[in-house]
Amino acid sequence: MSSTTTEAPGSASSAPEPASGTANTGYKVGPLYATLPIANIALYMLWLGVGVYLLPTQVIHIKGVPDQEALKWPIFWGALFATIGNPLFGKLSDITRSRFGRRSPFILFCALVGAAALCVQANANSVAVVGLTWGVIQFIMNGYQAAVTAVMPDRVPAGKYGKFSALIGLGIPVGTIVASLLLAGVDLSMIGIDTKIGGFDGRFADPADGGAKGFYLIAAVLVAAALIFVIVSPDKSTKDLPREKFEFVSFVKGFWVSPRVHADFFIALVSRLGVMLGYMVVLQFNFFILLMYIKIPQGEVLSKLGTLTVINAVVTIVAALVIGPIVDRVGRVKPFVIAAGAGAALSLMIPLIWATEDGMIAFQITNGLFFGMYMAVDMALITQVLPRPQDVGKDMGLINIANAGPQIAAPFLAPFLVDDLDLGYKGLFAFAAVISLLGALLALLVKRVR
Repeated sequence: MSSTTTEAPGSASSAPEPASGTANTGYKVGPLYATLPIANIALYMLWLGVGVYLLPTQVIHIKGVPDQEALKWPIFWGALFATIGNPLFGKLSDITRSRFGRRSPFILFCALVGAAALCVQANANSVAVVGLTWGVIQFIMNGYQAAVTAVMPDRVPAGKYGKFSALIGLGIPVGTIVASLLLAGVDLSMIGIDTKIGGFDGRFADPADGGAKGFYLIAAVLVAAALIFVIVSPDKSTKDLPREKFEFVSFVKGFWVSPRVHADFFIALVSRLGVMLGYMVVLQFNFFILLMYIKIPQGEVLSKLGTLTVINAVVTIVAALVIGPIVDRVGRVKPFVIAAGAGAALSLMIPLIWATEDGMIAFQITNGLFFGMYMAVDMALITQVLPRPQDVGKDMGLINIANAGPQIAAPFLAPFLVDDLDLGYKGLFAFAAVISLLGALLALLVKRVR
């Protein structure tokens, strides 16, 4: 963003290079307005469609009963492999030299392998196999995510960071809406309308087969999105870039970023970690929150969960689209990050004091508003504090640990708070609110961004 004092990340060579200010990056930015959101929507259809809908359905199919203890292991292994995969593939894409560029080969390759792994998981017959396949999917698809995430600092002028941060952030809510409509359907009786939209009579989340058709559907969407991205918005050749000699020790050491030298980078990472942990610890257990805390009958949970997530997603989209351009115009990022994180934290208090379907609707509206604001500006802040221009993919991969880390912690932390400490779901919401607020306030300490 042109108003900051930080230097925009980019390459020191004549190949692909992000610009500072509003300079031309040498890429056609126009196609990215469509292809970046499409790539992210497909990705979050995977993360949220499988994580929120298909994994619980598959585990219940295998175990025969709702089993939070069994569900946590696939979530844990998936998030653990995601934590490794994102910076690893990010670094590999940084040093890739090919006629197709650095990022496009990984976007297409990872989508194809991830789709194949989804087809394998569709036929899993034990929780152990679910955990293994979901771990492989998370690992390989974080290669896709690392490459897609690096496109913004690679190709987008800094003066457009707000708009593109908002567009990238739309991947979560739009992916949620599409996944909800396809897999669960939306039960509008929750808002007084006696009808249901989507769901296709449970075809893609059928308890009888553990949601197998849903896995196949998402696999097809991922491949289609990757093909659209690499064809419509191709990368530049990097064959003429200086080649880095591969040495394993140096490669491993390259993942280290000094917290003292790059303090703003680490503050931004930890800030995002706090906000996302507060979000994920609730999101990943929404199915059981509705079933065991709001007391919705099990046969109605899936469609009502779909309704709530769509409400949240629609509000998130509106907030992101409104706030992104405002950030570019105002030229300040931190006030929006702090306000959004604090508002999201406060929204988590609503189910604590209003544990009804109406209370959950109010929560989803309020949370969607502030989370949409956060998604619109978070990437704009992070992109401006990256340590080294030549390591954009790796460093964005490290930042994405703030997404994967909470997914690792959530399946263990939530049962620990609810059951082991006997705090119940009220304790879960209270914890999520506090940790989100602390994460948001940390952004105050970032010095290089206004």
